[in-house]
Amino acid sequence: MTDEQRPEAIRAIRLRHPWRITIAVILILLVVLFVLDAAQRKAFGWQYVGKYIFDRRISEAALVTLELTVLSMVIGIVLGLILAVMRLSPNPVVKAVAWVYLWIFRGTPVYVQLVFWGLITLIYNSVIIGIPFVHTWATIPITWVPPLFFISVVGLSLNEAAYMAEIVRAGLLSVDPGQEEASKALGMSWSQTMSRIVIPQAMRVIIPPTGNEVISMLKTTTLVAAVPFTLDLFGRARDISAETFTPIPLLIVASLWYLFFTSILMVGQYFLEKRFQRGTRRGTPIIDGDSVAPASVGGPVIGGQGGVR
Repeated sequence: MTDEQRPEAIRAIRLRHPWRITIAVILILLVVLFVLDAAQRKAFGWQYVGKYIFDRRISEAALVTLELTVLSMVIGIVLGLILAVMRLSPNPVVKAVAWVYLWIFRGTPVYVQLVFWGLITLIYNSVIIGIPFVHTWATIPITWVPPLFFISVVGLSLNEAAYMAEIVRAGLLSVDPGQEEASKALGMSWSQTMSRIVIPQAMRVIIPPTGNEVISMLKTTTLVAAVPFTLDLFGRARDISAETFTPIPLLIVASLWYLFFTSILMVGQYFLEKRFQRGTRRGTPIIDGDSVAPASVGGPVIGGQGGVR
């Protein structure tokens, strides 16, 4: 091709966005003004924030909050997986039991549930052995009082299980049934099908909302005061503020710790999502020799000489 036959180069002119720049400048100015104003207000008590941010009582309470979050989420995920399988069961009785569980725990506020679990020893103070409404053989009093930490974990995990059940069920239903049928045709066992085919694809749907649930659980731990359990981060900050008469600085201290934990969880969620979303981008060009074609998702693409493999 000669120089005369070459098409004229396209001159791309970048679009201008004056309103976008103006709005960005206004927002930055508002943020700067807010920060300067907050730094000068005595009500925030920044000297108390610096004093208590790394206080031993606060740091120990932060670890308790992490323990509450981790234990409640682990138990909630396990119970949610069981409930999801029950919801997908062909047995109508099993499916109905799971549906009633979800109906109760998703339909009532978690604070009310925690208050109920805090009063559980008053409701069930004895075990009655006998035939209901006919004859009682023995009555065994319950003298064991469970720790408030244990009650808090039970209340949070049972509530979380109801939400995780729907997340897991949605993830399993998102996988094309043909994938499972194809794996059976290849001679794969049920465990191989679930571990290599169904679960890896379902995790792409399960992980994002599960990450949100973990972050939500971290903040929901502030409701364990209903049990009442006060050794968590928010409860300890509230107790210290009652002693020092500095409620606002201690609220800022607790908020900074929650923001710190949330930031770590968000970073972990990002890399976990990136790990399970490998190979899902559509339209990625694959170059093989002189040929360029989009990559296929869901399996290998069989091509001829010089094509896509």
